[in-house]
Amino acid sequence: MDTQPLSHSRQTPAARNHIVYTDHKGRKIPYADKITPEPILNKNEGRDTKADSIRNSYNSQFKVGIYGWRKKCLYILVMALMFIMIINLVLTLWVLKVLDFNSEGMGQLRIVPGGLQLLGQALVLDSLFASSIKSRRGQPISVESTRNFTVCTRDSHGSMQSRLYLGHDRLEVNALRLEVRDSRGGLLLSANQDSVTVGAENLVVSTPGGASFHTAVQTPLVRAPPSKQLVLESPTRSLEMHAAQSIAMESRAGDISASCLTTFRLRSIAGSIRLEAPSIYMPKLKSALPLPASTPHSHDPHHQNIYQLCACANGKLFLAPPHGACAAREESLICR
Repeated sequence: MDTQPLSHSRQTPAARNHIVYTDHKGRKIPYADKITPEPILNKNEGRDTKADSIRNSYNSQFKVGIYGWRKKCLYILVMALMFIMIINLVLTLWVLKVLDFNSEGMGQLRIVPGGLQLLGQALVLDSLFASSIKSRRGQPISVESTRNFTVCTRDSHGSMQSRLYLGHDRLEVNALRLEVRDSRGGLLLSANQDSVTVGAENLVVSTPGGASFHTAVQTPLVRAPPSKQLVLESPTRSLEMHAAQSIAMESRAGDISASCLTTFRLRSIAGSIRLEAPSIYMPKLKSALPLPASTPHSHDPHHQNIYQLCACANGKLFLAPPHGACAAREESLICR
């Protein structure tokens, strides 16, 4: 039996291979592997197997990453964020679709040079601030409100200067001065704290009750419309007319009538009262009975309709026979 080949077939135990690893901080970690029981058929193959086993043992000893419940929580958080992002994207697309956003504006609202153009109706839920509101060319503009409509102007400090309020039962204008002008710029009506001016040629009051004034009225002329009567009336109180120089009442084609319930007075302090007319009538004066006949003309039939105008001491007028003294038998009754 040949022992020489056997002696050559035995191999000496392999020397321990010392492999040095470095961690993430650069520190060296020595590691001595064990003697491999399998025969080494190829030096390179054995070397790679040794490296893989060492690497697997190192990885099993030092685990890197997130494992366990932390990993599950991270996945859940990522999925929740993705779900929220998808919902936000869907809602954004829905809002863009409902509001009809486009390259020119939003829905019927267009962005034009100098401002915004609205092609339809607009519903304002709160305040609207604008420097100018104009209608389209050839189209009217309409402003509607279910309760009231208010327009205000303010100064640079924020204080209100003027206000227009339109409600369901009234129209209010708060301003220092109110003016109404025609298309040519002529003043028709002006009102301020001190006075109200009517600039029109004629002021017409067409109501059956006429015009009611609680205080004084100042005017240079009071004239009725053509073919209409002019009536100055105070149903429950007195009617007074005052002027610094004179008061003229003229009727060019009709009568002037003045009537009262109790007393009608014509008084002149420093001048006289003149009645200039071809005929002056006082139809309802009392006539006194004639005194005893003392003249031959007392029974003249031509003088029966002629009387003399007499006055009592208190100023009351009466008629007396044309001849004789201006006296009557029942003078106490007539002048009472």
